[in-house]
Amino acid sequence: MSDKTTFEPDWTAEAPAEGTYRSIFKWGAQDEFKHPNSRLFAEMKEKFHLDDDDFKEKKNEGNEIVKYDIPSTLTSEQVESLKSLVGADNTVLDDYARLRYSYGKTMIDIMRLREQIVENVADAVIHPRDKNDVKEVVKYCNEQKIPVYVYAGGSTVTRGTECVKGGISMVLTTHMNKLLEINETNQTATVEPGMFGPAYEDVLNDAPRKLNTQRSYTCGHFPQSFEFSTVGGWIVTLGSGQGSSYYGDAYDLVLSTEYVTPAGTFKTLDYPATATGPKLNDVMKGSEGSYGILVEATMKIYRHMPENRKKFAFIFPTWEDAVNAAREVTQAEFGMPSVFRISDPEETFVALKLYGIEGTPIDGAMKLKGFKPMQRCLLIGHTEGEKSFSMNVKKNIKKVCAKNGAMYITGYPVKNWEHGRYKDPYMREDLQDFGIMTDTLECTVTWDKLHHVHQGVRKFIKARPDTICMTHSSHFYPQGTNLYFIFIAKMDDIEEYKEFQAGILDHIHKTGASLSHHHGVGKMIAPWMEPHLGTEQMEVLKVLKNYFDPNNIMNPGGTLGLDLDPKDIREIK
Repeated sequence: MSDKTTFEPDWTAEAPAEGTYRSIFKWGAQDEFKHPNSRLFAEMKEKFHLDDDDFKEKKNEGNEIVKYDIPSTLTSEQVESLKSLVGADNTVLDDYARLRYSYGKTMIDIMRLREQIVENVADAVIHPRDKNDVKEVVKYCNEQKIPVYVYAGGSTVTRGTECVKGGISMVLTTHMNKLLEINETNQTATVEPGMFGPAYEDVLNDAPRKLNTQRSYTCGHFPQSFEFSTVGGWIVTLGSGQGSSYYGDAYDLVLSTEYVTPAGTFKTLDYPATATGPKLNDVMKGSEGSYGILVEATMKIYRHMPENRKKFAFIFPTWEDAVNAAREVTQAEFGMPSVFRISDPEETFVALKLYGIEGTPIDGAMKLKGFKPMQRCLLIGHTEGEKSFSMNVKKNIKKVCAKNGAMYITGYPVKNWEHGRYKDPYMREDLQDFGIMTDTLECTVTWDKLHHVHQGVRKFIKARPDTICMTHSSHFYPQGTNLYFIFIAKMDDIEEYKEFQAGILDHIHKTGASLSHHHGVGKMIAPWMEPHLGTEQMEVLKVLKNYFDPNNIMNPGGTLGLDLDPKDIREIK
């Protein structure tokens, strides 16, 4: 066997070749990578009973050129009609594009692509130039009963973009990616749905120079997928960013929207509040393309004052202490931090390795004061806003944490977390190259059920031998928080994975949590929707579906559970 202290795997560090399966499933930028550090690598080997020899040969890297035999079902007349609507250059039928714009970043997608399993692909890919193109394509597809799927950033982890009925995949990022207007008086921005997060934030931050505004602004929404997700995607999946405890979730950030549906086009009003009955704007948020296509949104924006941020990190003796402190912070009425995150003992154990804290003087001080590995829990975050407000929030957080037995460990861990917060997903391909799978599921809980859900879901995950289960809360409210379960296992069998994932969702539901906090539903969570919401609420959603989309062309095949075959509804015992 090799020397475990010096060996390092041949992690892939070259961009995948164009046209390959790997170029589709690789996370993020094609030429960017992040490899597990030596401490994390050593932990993986120990946990999964592996040695260096197990990391010398990669499995199913996906370097083959995309090729499959699934002909488009569109007629030549239909293809020519679509070309006449959006232009020949914006109508694509090659194998690679049809697959690329049908799959997202769901683990099932990735596992299939590694095995060269191709199914449920679009018949054609359409790149509309503007909302009028969208309107004309939806009208034509409704007449022809051609299914329409929407693709923006493609970062979905719930099978949200999968074209299970064929049809067209409509890509909104190619052309519909601009900030249309900024209104400083109202502090709003109107934006097209295909604008990526970094482009949106950059123009807001640099608005005085680029748009001649008086101030710099921020969008306030920073999911881990920020670099590769879009404003429209945030809205239609009810996304949540890492600053949500201060700024709010995507649901809170949207003032008005414009949609194209088979039943017609409408734009909601941008009043900050109105008592004119149930709000259609709220109905359309989170609709995931199943009612229509979002073509424009007016969003709240905020003054950008990064110089006022105050970082903090604490270590707690136990998970219970960390939860009690987090709850008190949310309910104490002194204001909220923006980034706010508590990690349970197992995630803290891994995080201290990942963030480079293990073995440092900070780690030594924690041990000296009795904060024990696999018991201690990490809290990190930073404040936002006006200088005095930001300072006061941090001061009060320190008081709350001290009362709950925490030790202040400076802002150093936050700095390291910030450095990697968008990069950690890049490690997924490295690990999976050697048969180690990592994935996530997240839910919402009320404070009184948090420990029951945490223990129940962890118990199921840990019942599988040699499986890591890291859990954190990172989106906070006075009434509760989220639980984000990250599981890592030696697993490369698709059917085993699907069964394991279904068991986790069963336990999330049975223990009393919401099925999803910020990833949406897609086709993956759909079988649990009716047991979760109840028949009455599902019937209301189906009535709306029948009105907006009577021919069921919009994202058909189970999205949100709206047209799910009854036999596929999950029976949870």
